[in-house]
Amino acid sequence: MANYSSLLSFFVLLLCACNGVSASLSKTHYHSTCPLAFSVIKNVVVEAVKKEARMGASLLRLHFHDCFVNGCDASVLLDDVAGKIKGEKTAPPNDMSLRGFDVVDTIKANVEKVCPGVVSCADILAVAARDSVVALGGPTWDVRVGRRDSTNASYDGAIANLPDPNSSISTLIEKFRNQKLTRVDLVALSGAHTIGLARCVRFRERLYNDSDIDPSFKQSLEAGCPLSGNDNKDFPLDVATPTLFDNQYYKNLQQEKGLLHSDQVLLNSSITSHFVNRYTSSSTRFFRAFAKAMIKMGNVSPLTGKKGEIRLNCRKVNG
Repeated sequence: MANYSSLLSFFVLLLCACNGVSASLSKTHYHSTCPLAFSVIKNVVVEAVKKEARMGASLLRLHFHDCFVNGCDASVLLDDVAGKIKGEKTAPPNDMSLRGFDVVDTIKANVEKVCPGVVSCADILAVAARDSVVALGGPTWDVRVGRRDSTNASYDGAIANLPDPNSSISTLIEKFRNQKLTRVDLVALSGAHTIGLARCVRFRERLYNDSDIDPSFKQSLEAGCPLSGNDNKDFPLDVATPTLFDNQYYKNLQQEKGLLHSDQVLLNSSITSHFVNRYTSSSTRFFRAFAKAMIKMGNVSPLTGKKGEIRLNCRKVNG
């Protein structure tokens, strides 16, 4: 009987691995240690998004930019420390771009009041990303928790691993593959650009060099994003419904109204265009694929067990 139980446990673990699910993360991780964690996080996120709809996109992006650099470990939240930590916040893909750190600080402070030293900053990012999407009309999913926080960050890792807005389709696929994410995940997760803003400097190259851009859309952008100047002026990634999480992003691509080069190439490539068309025709399919991809991304190399720590302040390591 003992041998049968051991064999059964082995197959359960094998099944989890095959499905890309981390056996160390669980939906019930805080049920006994911090049962109010999820509600505390949700309350802060809902209030923040109500105050500024853009914050939903900002919190979602924090989770994405965290997971793509050494896994989902909250390294993106660490401030620079002279001689010790050269953080990810000031790396070119993030500098003057990432935001929402103050909201994360508020979430952490509120969680610490109800269960000190229990909930990781990495888990806060994962749950806040889900709650942000829901607050803007998008799908929900079960967030598996149990991540721990890193004690270091990687400036160089942010440069090397985060996709650039001018990336080719082959580069995008490679960067996602490096995180064990597929081309399906790439197209689904890119749908997050149905909310949020991008700076002029991030899409200027597409605006003045790409031919696959709607003339009227191009003209409307040129007024605020000239060949030089206005680098930091913000524009909606989805001009139609910028504060609603829907499948309009894919419809924009079909009309050649993708703001970023890395958006529009998804339709231009036969490798990914099928999925763009699929999500254009059905928001249900997009929502289902997005939720599945977010779960996969949240499982990218988490620190668990005794690795890392539970930071008391998300901006700095303990001690």
